Amino acid sequence: MLKNYLLVALRSFQRNKIFSLINIVGLAIGISASLIIFLIVSYEFSFDKFEKDNARIYRVVTDYKFAENDYHSYAVTKALLPAAPKEATGIELAVPMIQWEDNTSVSIPSGKANAPTVFKDQAIIANVDSRFFALMPYTWLEGSASTSLNQPYQVVLTASQAHTYYPNLSYSEIIGKPLTLNDSVITKITGIVADLDRNTSYDYTVFVSWPTIETPRLRPPDADQWDNTNGNTQFLVKLLPGVQPAQMAHQLTHLFDIHHHIDPNDHSTTTFNLEPLREVHFFSAYNRDDTNTHLAHKPTLYGLIAVATFLLLLACINFINLTTAQAAQRAKEIGIRKTMGSSRLQLTIQILSETFLLTLTATIFSILLTPLFLKVFADYIPAGLNANWISQPFVIGFLFALVIVVSGLSGIYPALVLSSWQPVLVLKNQAYANSGKSRSAWLRKSLTVSQFVIAQVFIIATILVGKQISYSLNKDMGFKKDAIISFRTDYRRPKPKIAVLMQSLQSIPGIERISMNINPPSSHGSWTSTMTYKDGKKNIETEVEIKKADSNYIPLYHLHLLAGTNITNSDTTNAVILNRTFAQRLGFQDPNAAIGKMLYWDKNVPIIGVIEDFHQKSLHEIIKPLVISNGSNNSRSISIALQPNTANWPATIAAIGKAFKDIYPDDTFDYHFVDESIAKYYTAEQKLSRLLAWATGLAITISCLGLLGLVIYITNQRKKEIGVRKVIGATVAQITLLLSADFIKLVLLAIVISLPIAWWLTHKWLQGFAYRTTISWWIFLAGGGILLGFALLILCWRTFRAAMANPVESLRTE
Repeated sequence: MLKNYLLVALRSFQRNKIFSLINIVGLAIGISASLIIFLIVSYEFSFDKFEKDNARIYRVVTDYKFAENDYHSYAVTKALLPAAPKEATGIELAVPMIQWEDNTSVSIPSGKANAPTVFKDQAIIANVDSRFFALMPYTWLEGSASTSLNQPYQVVLTASQAHTYYPNLSYSEIIGKPLTLNDSVITKITGIVADLDRNTSYDYTVFVSWPTIETPRLRPPDADQWDNTNGNTQFLVKLLPGVQPAQMAHQLTHLFDIHHHIDPNDHSTTTFNLEPLREVHFFSAYNRDDTNTHLAHKPTLYGLIAVATFLLLLACINFINLTTAQAAQRAKEIGIRKTMGSSRLQLTIQILSETFLLTLTATIFSILLTPLFLKVFADYIPAGLNANWISQPFVIGFLFALVIVVSGLSGIYPALVLSSWQPVLVLKNQAYANSGKSRSAWLRKSLTVSQFVIAQVFIIATILVGKQISYSLNKDMGFKKDAIISFRTDYRRPKPKIAVLMQSLQSIPGIERISMNINPPSSHGSWTSTMTYKDGKKNIETEVEIKKADSNYIPLYHLHLLAGTNITNSDTTNAVILNRTFAQRLGFQDPNAAIGKMLYWDKNVPIIGVIEDFHQKSLHEIIKPLVISNGSNNSRSISIALQPNTANWPATIAAIGKAFKDIYPDDTFDYHFVDESIAKYYTAEQKLSRLLAWATGLAITISCLGLLGLVIYITNQRKKEIGVRKVIGATVAQITLLLSADFIKLVLLAIVISLPIAWWLTHKWLQGFAYRTTISWWIFLAGGGILLGFALLILCWRTFRAAMANPVESLRTE
């Protein structure tokens, strides 16, 4: 029986080669996109799911409220780490971690005198103790959790990192070897663990013993201070069964309230919260660093799922449309099979088996398309995901499930309709005319409209996203961003060296101006503090962003001074300049009125100027109160305005790099252009734009393939009508218009239906920007024109061919 079903299916494909090819191509595109998106989504959602009792493991996070602003951090105060397991009840396991800076260097002896091998920028180092390994299921190859991390200056490596540092030694030979961190912290390797074969957010490869950070030399000065939080300190807790995270968060906040020093003038609040471990991998209020490429973005993943769903849906619509359109051709086959004794179930299975075979063929073809789609979705493919994932058992299972689901969605309606016909009516040519024709035609029209609605929404979204990106990149930020490079010096280096570097840079030709500062006007990092202004009636307390800089900062970045004077160079803070937003927040509508007033910021500081607002962050965020102050103690960033002649830039930058290496021979000269850094604010939007462009192209392709199939079928069905009309005098243009009119009406209807949907979706997306472009009328006009243009291209090409056919060929059988 199965063999018979397959033979009939193959014969059906052979009789309808064009329609079978259209269905296979459409389904292959949808399945290929679905496969890649499934790989991406399953990879991102696989993080931190393997730990024992995962549902009871949380990361302690911190919520702050300063003045009127809320802030969130994944870090905690160091003082909480020893206090929580002692004073809070309900903790089964407390796991503290302190991550080292990304620019940490690791040195090992090279066998040559005074020439160790140095590995720079090792961003995989953390201080942990044995509790970390009780939480994470590492396998010990050498050493143990109880002995390898209980003394100062001990280090445990993963197997891969051990071979990186000592490639020619066995694990046992590596034990006891030295490892020097940042040229000064000499440690000894006491253990080696196997690399985890599952995905975790805590993928450290160098584990420094916790007692190391407690030594007098390395113990942070704020280790016992509850009011200070360092972004490198994280805290995981595993709760006892039955303990609710809200209860634990309340206990930890209560500990903070008990221990920290209460300043009667400080109106800020600090509370702790518990974030499930399975959420640590995702972008959130606590993970807001958009430069961290390791974080996944849930809305983006859901958007990818939507793209895959729509592409598959479009392909299924094609199949249903073409199958029901060909129903009349199979009417007599159905009638004869029923007369010969076939049941409705057998006929349904026969039609579903044809669908299954076609879908299976499309799936095999889709695997061949996978390398192309890997490029299409390259922006969203994580570094840990590779082509080997396709051979994983769960991927094969997904493809099999996809074949079953798509076969069911595509084939069930045609199967039920065709198998329901009565043999007597079918053999009299009445079944299709009486019961199926109008219903099938209505369904085909509805599905065709649905296809083009989806395609039209994609088109409009693509245009709008591109318009917003162009607006963001070209909007006046309020400062000069072109032809300026910026780089940082290591804060661990002696402060006088930066003055020597500044002096050396002054002599380089091609440099227009130099400024020493904390960071450029717009940057990912920021420093905020609470400042108070007393207006005689009340104290106005404001959370303010601070830019410390020298006197060259304002002229270098072309900041517009509205009132007052520029700051002067000074090692201590003795003056501040406000932005317009801050001045207005304090009640000064006239910038000149703020000059000479005093701000309280640890001490009274005079206001000497007011500058025009500029964007400190991306256009997602509003402009916030800001001050520019002198006091260069914390300034480690250097901004350099290059002269306009771009041909000289390479030589100038090379000279700057040489001057840097002369002063800091062991550091990396890592510079960036300010305008390029600003463009990176919109990396996610640029990725979305490229994704939408591809999705739009694929949606139009699938929709037009379906339209082509329907047009081919209709023109074939109406061959004799076309011949008769040509014989009685109809022109080619009249016949082309006649055949295209119904389809054009469907496309126009789809455009009308899509407009409010597209407006609502794009409007909602734009709400994520504090400063955004307008949804112009021409976007909808252009989108509709593009869709109508593609449809007309398909329609005119096929209908014109039909209209140009010789009527003798179509009428000779009569």
